[in-house]
Amino acid sequence: METLGAFAAALIGVPLALYAYIRLSEPMARLRPGKASLLRPWIWLFPSLALVAVFLVYPVIDTLAASLRSADGGSYVGLSNYGRVFTEPDNLGALKNNLLWLAFFTLGTLLFGLLIAVLSDRVRYEAAVKALVFIPMAISFVAAGIIWKFMFEFRPAGEAQVGTVNAIADILGGQPRAWLADKSVNNLALIAVGVWMWTGFAMVILSAALKAVSVDILEAARMDGASEAQIFFRITLPCIAGTVVFVATTLMINVLKVFDIVYVMTNGNLGTDVIANRMYKEMFNFHDSGEASAIASVLLVCIIPVMIVNIRRYRRQGHVNG
Repeated sequence: METLGAFAAALIGVPLALYAYIRLSEPMARLRPGKASLLRPWIWLFPSLALVAVFLVYPVIDTLAASLRSADGGSYVGLSNYGRVFTEPDNLGALKNNLLWLAFFTLGTLLFGLLIAVLSDRVRYEAAVKALVFIPMAISFVAAGIIWKFMFEFRPAGEAQVGTVNAIADILGGQPRAWLADKSVNNLALIAVGVWMWTGFAMVILSAALKAVSVDILEAARMDGASEAQIFFRITLPCIAGTVVFVATTLMINVLKVFDIVYVMTNGNLGTDVIANRMYKEMFNFHDSGEASAIASVLLVCIIPVMIVNIRRYRRQGHVNG
Protein backbone atom coordinates (compact mmCIF):
# COMPACT_ATOMS: atom_id res chain seq x y z
CA MET A 1 0.00 0.00 0.00
CA GLU A 2 2.86 2.38 0.80
CA THR A 3 4.39 1.78 -2.63
CA LEU A 4 1.04 2.34 -4.30
CA GLY A 5 0.52 5.55 -2.33
CA ALA A 6 3.98 6.83 -3.29
CA PHE A 7 3.31 6.03 -6.94
CA ALA A 8 -0.04 7.86 -6.85
CA ALA A 9 1.56 10.85 -5.13
CA ALA A 10 4.29 11.01 -7.78
CA LEU A 11 1.78 10.56 -10.60
CA ILE A 12 -0.33 13.47 -9.35
CA GLY A 13 2.25 15.59 -7.58
CA VAL A 14 4.88 15.86 -10.33
CA PRO A 15 2.53 17.28 -13.01
CA LEU A 16 1.00 19.68 -10.45
CA ALA A 17 4.47 20.85 -9.39
CA LEU A 18 5.49 21.44 -13.00
CA TYR A 19 2.27 23.30 -13.72
CA ALA A 20 2.76 25.50 -10.64
CA TYR A 21 6.38 26.18 -11.64
CA ILE A 22 5.34 27.23 -15.15
CA ARG A 23 2.57 29.48 -13.83
CA LEU A 24 4.92 31.19 -11.39
CA SER A 25 8.03 31.42 -13.57
CA GLU A 26 6.55 33.61 -16.31
CA PRO A 27 5.36 36.36 -13.90
CA MET A 28 8.82 36.25 -12.29
CA ALA A 29 10.45 36.85 -15.68
CA ARG A 30 8.12 39.78 -16.39
CA LEU A 31 9.13 41.51 -13.15
CA ARG A 32 12.30 42.63 -14.93
CA PRO A 33 11.19 43.46 -18.49
CA GLY A 34 14.64 44.52 -19.62
CA LYS A 35 16.20 41.18 -18.70
CA ALA A 36 13.26 38.86 -19.38
CA SER A 37 14.93 37.47 -22.52
CA LEU A 38 18.01 36.58 -20.45
CA LEU A 39 16.13 35.14 -17.49
CA ARG A 40 13.58 33.05 -19.37
CA PRO A 41 16.03 30.43 -20.79
CA TRP A 42 17.50 29.85 -17.31
CA ILE A 43 14.04 29.61 -15.78
CA TRP A 44 13.11 26.88 -18.25
CA LEU A 45 16.45 25.13 -17.86
CA PHE A 46 16.35 25.11 -14.06
CA PRO A 47 14.19 21.93 -13.65
CA SER A 48 16.47 19.96 -15.98
CA LEU A 49 19.61 21.28 -14.30
CA ALA A 50 18.14 20.45 -10.90
CA LEU A 51 17.43 16.87 -11.98
CA VAL A 52 20.94 16.50 -13.41
CA ALA A 53 22.41 17.83 -10.16
CA VAL A 54 20.34 15.49 -7.98
CA PHE A 55 20.56 12.30 -10.05
CA LEU A 56 23.98 12.67 -11.75
CA VAL A 57 26.28 15.22 -10.12
CA TYR A 58 25.49 14.41 -6.49
CA PRO A 59 25.85 10.60 -6.91
CA VAL A 60 29.24 11.10 -8.61
CA ILE A 61 30.50 13.34 -5.80
CA ASP A 62 29.09 10.98 -3.15
CA THR A 63 30.75 7.98 -4.84
CA LEU A 64 34.11 9.76 -5.00
CA ALA A 65 33.81 10.64 -1.32
CA ALA A 66 32.84 7.06 -0.40
CA SER A 67 35.84 5.72 -2.31
CA LEU A 68 38.11 7.49 0.21
CA ARG A 69 36.47 5.84 3.23
CA SER A 70 36.57 2.42 4.86
CA ALA A 71 34.33 -0.53 4.04
CA ASP A 72 31.60 0.65 6.40
CA GLY A 73 31.98 4.29 5.35
CA GLY A 74 33.08 5.30 8.83
CA SER A 75 36.73 6.32 8.67
CA TYR A 76 38.87 8.14 6.11
CA VAL A 77 41.42 5.83 4.43
CA GLY A 78 42.66 8.04 1.59
CA LEU A 79 43.68 6.28 -1.62
CA SER A 80 44.09 2.81 -0.11
CA ASN A 81 40.89 1.57 -1.80
CA TYR A 82 42.33 2.59 -5.18
CA GLY A 83 45.54 0.77 -4.31
CA ARG A 84 43.52 -2.41 -3.76
CA VAL A 85 41.75 -1.93 -7.10
CA PHE A 86 45.09 -2.04 -8.91
CA THR A 87 46.86 -4.66 -6.78
CA GLU A 88 44.35 -7.36 -5.82
CA PRO A 89 44.47 -10.32 -8.25
CA ASP A 90 40.67 -10.45 -8.68
CA ASN A 91 40.51 -6.78 -9.65
CA LEU A 92 43.49 -7.06 -11.99
CA GLY A 93 41.83 -10.03 -13.68
CA ALA A 94 38.64 -8.01 -14.12
CA LEU A 95 40.58 -5.11 -15.64
CA LYS A 96 42.33 -7.51 -18.03
CA ASN A 97 38.99 -9.01 -19.08
CA ASN A 98 37.56 -5.56 -19.69
CA LEU A 99 40.46 -4.88 -22.05
CA LEU A 100 39.58 -8.11 -23.89
CA TRP A 101 35.96 -7.00 -24.14
CA LEU A 102 37.02 -3.54 -25.27
CA ALA A 103 39.16 -4.91 -28.09
CA PHE A 104 37.26 -7.95 -29.37
CA PHE A 105 33.71 -6.78 -28.70
CA THR A 106 34.19 -3.36 -30.30
CA LEU A 107 36.10 -4.67 -33.31
CA GLY A 108 33.83 -7.68 -33.83
CA THR A 109 30.57 -5.74 -33.55
CA LEU A 110 31.85 -2.97 -35.81
CA LEU A 111 33.09 -5.37 -38.49
CA PHE A 112 29.98 -7.56 -38.51
CA GLY A 113 27.70 -4.52 -38.45
CA LEU A 114 29.54 -2.92 -41.36
CA LEU A 115 29.70 -6.18 -43.33
CA ILE A 116 25.97 -6.85 -42.96
CA ALA A 117 25.10 -3.22 -43.74
CA VAL A 118 27.14 -3.32 -46.97
CA LEU A 119 25.90 -6.73 -48.12
CA SER A 120 22.24 -6.21 -47.23
CA ASP A 121 22.26 -2.94 -49.16
CA ARG A 122 22.73 -4.98 -52.35
CA VAL A 123 19.83 -7.46 -52.01
CA ARG A 124 16.08 -7.16 -52.48
CA TYR A 125 15.25 -8.70 -49.11
CA GLU A 126 17.27 -6.02 -47.25
CA ALA A 127 14.47 -5.23 -44.78
CA ALA A 128 14.06 -8.89 -43.77
CA VAL A 129 17.80 -9.34 -43.23
CA LYS A 130 18.07 -6.21 -41.11
CA ALA A 131 15.02 -7.15 -39.05
CA LEU A 132 16.49 -10.59 -38.38
CA VAL A 133 19.87 -9.17 -37.32
CA PHE A 134 18.28 -6.45 -35.19
CA ILE A 135 16.00 -8.83 -33.23
CA PRO A 136 18.60 -9.50 -30.46
CA MET A 137 18.55 -5.79 -29.60
CA ALA A 138 14.92 -6.24 -28.52
CA ILE A 139 15.95 -8.91 -26.00
CA SER A 140 17.12 -7.91 -22.53
CA PHE A 141 20.71 -8.74 -21.59
CA VAL A 142 19.48 -11.04 -18.84
CA ALA A 143 17.28 -12.99 -21.27
CA ALA A 144 20.13 -13.19 -23.79
CA GLY A 145 22.45 -14.51 -21.08
CA ILE A 146 19.97 -17.24 -20.13
CA ILE A 147 19.39 -18.18 -23.78
CA TRP A 148 23.10 -18.50 -24.52
CA LYS A 149 23.81 -20.31 -21.26
CA PHE A 150 21.53 -23.06 -22.52
CA MET A 151 23.10 -22.89 -25.98
CA PHE A 152 26.58 -23.39 -24.49
CA GLU A 153 25.39 -26.28 -22.28
CA PHE A 154 27.99 -29.05 -22.09
CA ARG A 155 27.72 -32.82 -21.73
CA PRO A 156 30.69 -35.21 -21.74
CA ALA A 157 31.65 -36.77 -25.05
CA GLY A 158 29.45 -39.71 -25.93
CA GLU A 159 26.36 -38.29 -24.25
CA ALA A 160 23.51 -36.51 -26.03
CA GLN A 161 24.37 -32.82 -26.32
CA VAL A 162 21.48 -30.59 -25.26
CA GLY A 163 23.37 -27.35 -25.92
CA THR A 164 22.93 -26.03 -29.45
CA VAL A 165 26.59 -25.15 -30.00
CA ASN A 166 27.93 -28.53 -28.85
CA ALA A 167 25.13 -30.36 -30.67
CA ILE A 168 26.19 -28.70 -33.93
CA ALA A 169 29.82 -29.55 -33.20
CA ASP A 170 28.83 -33.17 -32.53
CA ILE A 171 26.93 -33.38 -35.83
CA LEU A 172 29.93 -32.02 -37.70
CA GLY A 173 32.20 -34.59 -36.08
CA GLY A 174 33.83 -32.27 -33.56
CA GLN A 175 34.27 -32.69 -29.82
CA PRO A 176 31.95 -31.01 -27.30
CA ARG A 177 33.52 -28.25 -25.26
CA ALA A 178 32.70 -26.70 -21.90
CA TRP A 179 32.57 -23.20 -23.34
CA LEU A 180 31.78 -21.42 -20.06
CA ALA A 181 34.12 -23.53 -17.90
CA ASP A 182 37.16 -23.63 -20.18
CA LYS A 183 39.31 -20.65 -19.21
CA SER A 184 40.93 -20.57 -22.64
CA VAL A 185 37.65 -19.72 -24.41
CA ASN A 186 35.03 -18.67 -21.83
CA ASN A 187 35.73 -14.95 -22.14
CA LEU A 188 35.53 -15.17 -25.92
CA ALA A 189 32.23 -17.06 -25.60
CA LEU A 190 30.79 -14.26 -23.45
CA ILE A 191 32.09 -11.62 -25.86
CA ALA A 192 30.42 -13.50 -28.74
CA VAL A 193 27.08 -13.11 -26.96
CA GLY A 194 27.67 -9.36 -26.67
CA VAL A 195 28.59 -9.13 -30.35
CA TRP A 196 25.44 -11.09 -31.26
CA MET A 197 23.32 -8.58 -29.34
CA TRP A 198 24.93 -5.33 -30.52
CA THR A 199 25.61 -6.11 -34.19
CA GLY A 200 22.08 -4.98 -35.05
CA PHE A 201 22.73 -1.55 -33.53
CA ALA A 202 25.95 -1.08 -35.50
CA MET A 203 24.30 -2.34 -38.69
CA VAL A 204 21.38 0.11 -38.48
CA ILE A 205 23.56 3.19 -37.87
CA LEU A 206 26.14 2.26 -40.50
CA SER A 207 23.46 1.34 -43.04
CA ALA A 208 21.92 4.81 -42.69
CA ALA A 209 25.36 6.35 -43.26
CA LEU A 210 25.94 4.18 -46.34
CA LYS A 211 22.66 5.29 -47.89
CA ALA A 212 23.72 8.92 -47.43
CA VAL A 213 26.78 8.44 -49.66
CA SER A 214 26.18 10.07 -53.03
CA VAL A 215 25.26 7.53 -55.71
CA ASP A 216 26.66 9.85 -58.40
CA ILE A 217 30.15 9.64 -56.89
CA LEU A 218 30.00 5.85 -56.77
CA GLU A 219 28.77 5.59 -60.36
CA ALA A 220 31.48 7.98 -61.54
CA ALA A 221 34.11 5.80 -59.86
CA ARG A 222 32.71 2.68 -61.53
CA MET A 223 32.77 4.39 -64.91
CA ASP A 224 36.43 5.26 -64.31
CA GLY A 225 37.17 1.56 -63.87
CA ALA A 226 37.46 1.38 -60.08
CA SER A 227 36.78 -2.03 -58.53
CA GLU A 228 34.19 -2.49 -55.79
CA ALA A 229 36.96 -2.95 -53.23
CA GLN A 230 38.61 0.32 -54.32
CA ILE A 231 35.28 2.13 -54.19
CA PHE A 232 34.61 0.87 -50.67
CA PHE A 233 38.01 1.62 -49.16
CA ARG A 234 38.75 4.87 -51.02
CA ILE A 235 35.30 6.45 -51.29
CA THR A 236 32.62 4.81 -49.15
CA LEU A 237 34.65 4.22 -46.00
CA PRO A 238 36.11 7.77 -45.84
CA CYS A 239 32.61 9.18 -46.35
CA ILE A 240 31.21 7.27 -43.37
CA ALA A 241 34.33 7.57 -41.18
CA GLY A 242 32.56 9.93 -38.76
CA THR A 243 29.73 7.45 -38.28
CA VAL A 244 32.19 4.59 -37.77
CA VAL A 245 33.90 6.59 -35.02
CA PHE A 246 30.53 7.33 -33.42
CA VAL A 247 29.52 3.67 -33.43
CA ALA A 248 32.93 2.58 -32.12
CA THR A 249 32.92 5.05 -29.23
CA THR A 250 29.32 4.17 -28.34
CA LEU A 251 30.24 0.48 -28.25
CA MET A 252 33.30 1.24 -26.11
CA ILE A 253 31.22 3.15 -23.57
CA ASN A 254 28.73 0.30 -23.33
CA VAL A 255 31.32 -2.46 -23.15
CA LEU A 256 33.17 -0.77 -20.30
CA LYS A 257 29.94 -1.07 -18.29
CA VAL A 258 29.20 -4.67 -19.31
CA PHE A 259 27.61 -6.54 -16.41
CA ASP A 260 24.39 -8.45 -17.19
CA ILE A 261 25.81 -11.05 -19.57
CA VAL A 262 28.71 -11.91 -17.26
CA TYR A 263 26.56 -11.94 -14.12
CA VAL A 264 23.91 -14.23 -15.61
CA MET A 265 26.16 -16.65 -17.46
CA THR A 266 29.14 -17.11 -15.11
CA ASN A 267 28.81 -14.57 -12.27
CA GLY A 268 32.43 -13.70 -13.00
CA ASN A 269 33.70 -17.16 -12.01
CA LEU A 270 36.45 -19.11 -13.78
CA GLY A 271 38.35 -15.99 -14.81
CA THR A 272 35.48 -14.12 -16.49
CA ASP A 273 34.99 -11.24 -14.03
CA VAL A 274 34.71 -7.65 -15.29
CA ILE A 275 34.88 -4.28 -13.56
CA ALA A 276 31.15 -3.76 -13.14
CA ASN A 277 30.67 -7.25 -11.71
CA ARG A 278 33.55 -6.71 -9.28
CA MET A 279 31.87 -3.51 -8.13
CA TYR A 280 28.61 -5.42 -7.55
CA LYS A 281 30.35 -8.17 -5.59
CA GLU A 282 32.28 -5.75 -3.38
CA MET A 283 29.13 -3.78 -2.60
CA PHE A 284 26.49 -6.49 -2.15
CA ASN A 285 28.45 -9.70 -1.47
CA PHE A 286 31.34 -8.40 0.64
CA HIS A 287 29.61 -5.20 1.86
CA ASP A 288 32.71 -3.09 1.16
CA SER A 289 31.31 0.26 0.03
CA GLY A 290 34.76 1.85 -0.05
CA GLU A 291 36.32 -0.50 -2.59
CA ALA A 292 33.08 -0.72 -4.57
CA SER A 293 33.02 3.08 -4.85
CA ALA A 294 36.69 3.10 -5.90
CA ILE A 295 35.95 0.57 -8.66
CA ALA A 296 32.99 2.68 -9.78
CA SER A 297 35.22 5.77 -9.86
CA VAL A 298 37.83 3.95 -11.96
CA LEU A 299 35.08 2.89 -14.34
CA LEU A 300 33.93 6.51 -14.63
CA VAL A 301 37.47 7.70 -15.35
CA CYS A 302 37.81 5.05 -18.09
CA ILE A 303 34.60 6.22 -19.76
CA ILE A 304 35.35 9.98 -19.66
CA PRO A 305 38.05 9.98 -22.44
CA VAL A 306 35.70 8.15 -24.80
CA MET A 307 32.95 10.67 -24.05
CA ILE A 308 35.36 13.54 -24.73
CA VAL A 309 36.18 12.06 -28.15
CA ASN A 310 32.47 11.91 -28.97
CA ILE A 311 31.84 15.49 -27.79
CA ARG A 312 34.74 16.85 -29.84
CA ARG A 313 33.51 14.99 -32.90
CA TYR A 314 30.03 16.48 -32.48
CA ARG A 315 31.53 19.97 -32.18
CA ARG A 316 33.63 19.55 -35.29
CA GLN A 317 30.66 18.17 -37.22
CA GLY A 318 28.47 21.06 -36.04
CA HIS A 319 31.15 23.57 -37.06
CA VAL A 320 31.44 22.01 -40.54
CA ASN A 321 27.66 21.90 -41.00
CA GLY A 322 27.33 25.45 -39.76
